[in-house]
Amino acid sequence: MEWIVPIIVPLIIGLLIGIIIKHTIKLAIVVIALILILGAVGYIALPSIQEILQKAVEYLPKIWEVGSLLNLLPYSSIAFLIGLAIGLWKG
Repeated sequence: MEWIVPIIVPLIIGLLIGIIIKHTIKLAIVVIALILILGAVGYIALPSIQEILQKAVEYLPKIWEVGSLLNLLPYSSIAFLIGLAIGLWKG
């Protein structure tokens, strides 16, 4: 029984992360499409490339700091990778 926990926990974590990633990507695609349509019709003014780059330079270091939390995930575990693949595929 003791050998099941180290296998099941990373599998479940991978499954949940995979589902979260899949749904986040779907939502991001829908939001980007909506923004592009609203910009093309004229309801909103889209920012210039320079404004987007300035915001990216401002926020990317902050995102990189949060990315260090990924070290908490057992991404080297084969059970985690299997769970992640299942979550991305079926999620």
